[in-house]
Amino acid sequence: MTLGVADKQGDLFDDVGRFCAKALAERSIYSFLARERDRLFPDEAFADLFDEHKGRRSVPPSVVATVMVLQRLEGLSDREAVERYCFDNRWRYAAGVGGYDSNSWTSFAHTVLVDMRERLRRSERPDRIFEAALGAARDAGLVGRKRALDSTPLYDAVATMDTITLIRSAIRGLLKAADPALEDELRRAMTSGDDYASAAKPQIDWDDKDAQADLVDSRAKDAYACLAYLDGSELDPSVEEAVRLLATVVGQDLEVDGDGTLRIARKVATDRVISTVDPETRHGHKTQARGFDGYKGHVAVDPDSEIITDTAVTPGNAGDANVAEDLICDLLGDDPETAVGDAGNDNAEAPPTEDHATVPEGDEEDGDEVPTVYGDNAYGTGDFQSRLEDEGIESRCKTQKPNATNGLFSKERFDVDLEDDTVTCPAGVTVSIRRHSDGGGIAKFAEACASCALRGQCTKAKEGRSIVVGPNEAVLSRARARQKHSDWIADYRATRPKVERKIAHLMRRKHGGRRARTRGRVRVAADFKLLAAAVNLARLGTLGARSARTGWSVAGT
Repeated sequence: MTLGVADKQGDLFDDVGRFCAKALAERSIYSFLARERDRLFPDEAFADLFDEHKGRRSVPPSVVATVMVLQRLEGLSDREAVERYCFDNRWRYAAGVGGYDSNSWTSFAHTVLVDMRERLRRSERPDRIFEAALGAARDAGLVGRKRALDSTPLYDAVATMDTITLIRSAIRGLLKAADPALEDELRRAMTSGDDYASAAKPQIDWDDKDAQADLVDSRAKDAYACLAYLDGSELDPSVEEAVRLLATVVGQDLEVDGDGTLRIARKVATDRVISTVDPETRHGHKTQARGFDGYKGHVAVDPDSEIITDTAVTPGNAGDANVAEDLICDLLGDDPETAVGDAGNDNAEAPPTEDHATVPEGDEEDGDEVPTVYGDNAYGTGDFQSRLEDEGIESRCKTQKPNATNGLFSKERFDVDLEDDTVTCPAGVTVSIRRHSDGGGIAKFAEACASCALRGQCTKAKEGRSIVVGPNEAVLSRARARQKHSDWIADYRATRPKVERKIAHLMRRKHGGRRARTRGRVRVAADFKLLAAAVNLARLGTLGARSARTGWSVAGT
C-alpha cells in the first residue's frame, strides 16, 4: 500500500466547512485539529509506514490520525468511530475532508484503524502522535521542569480464569501450537480422557468436593505429563512459549497432599498469572481494600500547564516507584530527545534542548525553574528519593512514616545516628549497627530488653527489639524531615492533586479509558499513550495554542 495524501487546497464553497467554522468554539478540539492538523500530522510524517511504489493509495494518514485522536477522546469502538467520521460534520471538519462530494474521503472501513495501529506498533516510532502533541506543547513553552506522578487501574479486556480453566486453557494452547505429530504424542502421554477440544469446564457435580479434587488432580497430572515428555527437547518458539505458560499456571496454584494428590493451594502466588488469553495481566491493589485485575497506567504531568509529559503501563501488581524514573527521564537527562521537532514537521528546526543543570533552591536566575517531582507515598521509596537527590531534583514525594505495630514504639522513637553507626532506644540504651553487604544493617537490643521497664511498650519479641537500617536510611530521614515544613506541605497540597484531575480526564470514558480495549501490555501501553496524546491535544486547543513559521505559541503570550 502506498502513501495517500490529503487535499490541502480546501474548498471555499464547502458548506460543512463554513458552517463548522462559524458554529464551533474556536478553542474546541474540532477547530484546533482543523486548523493545526497538517502541522501536527502531515501525511509525509507517516511515509515510512507504507511502501513507496507498490499497492493502492492509503487513506491519508492525517485523516486517520485525526479520527484516532477523536476516537480516544470520545471512547468509541473502531466501527463507532468510522460511523461518527462518516456522519458527524464536526469530525469531517476536523479531518479536513469537508462535505460529501466525490473528491473527498466520504468513508472507509473500520479495519483501516486496526491496520494503522499495527503499522505504528511495528515502526521505529510507534508513539509519533503523542510525540507530535508533546512537541507542540514544548515549543509553545507549556512544558516546564515540574512533574506530578500518579497511577490508575486499567481493567483488562479478558476474563479472569480460575485454576482448572487456566490449566485446561494452557494445555489447549500447547496442543494448538504443536505440529500434528507432536500433538499426537502429547495426547498419548495424558491419562485423564479429556480431549481438550472445548474451553468449557467438564461436566461434574460441582457440589461434590471429591469430584472437584479429582478433576483438578487429573488435569494437573495431564499438564505435568506434557511437561515431562517435552523436558530437554528442542522446541519451536511458539511451542516453547506455550510450555512456559503451562509450567507457570500449574506451578503457581497447586500443591501435593501427603498421598501424592495434586490440589489447589490455599494461597495466592506473588506474581500469579490470571489468564492464558492475556498472560501479562495481574491481580492488583490500588488500596488494601480495593483490588482489580489488569494493568496500571502511570502518568507524568506538568502541573502548571496540565500537559501529560509521559505515560507507562505495567502489570497490575507492579509498584508505582518501579517506573517513576522512566516517567521523568527528560528531567534526569536519560531521554535523548527531550523535545520533538516542531510537532511532526520534518523540515522544521527542533527547539533547543533544555538545560537540565541543577539550580539550587532559592538561586534561580533568569526565570530558571528548579526541577521538582511530586508524588504520594508510593513514590517515596529510598531508591527513588536517592536518585532524585543525586540528580539535584527537588523531591515533593511523600515518604511514609514507620509503622507502629499494635501501639508499640515506632522506629521514630529511636535515635538513629548514622555518623556514629548507633541507635539509641527510648530508654537511653545505645547499641551499634551491624552493617550488611548492601549498605543496610540492623541494631539489636536483645540484652538490654530483658530488664527494661519499657519493654511492654516497645516489643513482644522474645529476642528483644531490633531496628533495621536500610541502605537509603539517610535519604529517607532527610525526606521525612523536609515534608514536615509548612512550605513543603502547602506546595504539595496545591500541586500534586492536579495529576489526579488529569487522570480523571483520561478515565472519563469507560471504553478505552478505565477498561482496556486491547490485550497484552505493549498494545495496552500504546493505546494509553494515544489516549494521553488526545487529551494533550484537547488541552492545547483549550489553551489557544497556534502554530506559525517561527513555532508554536499560546494565546496571551
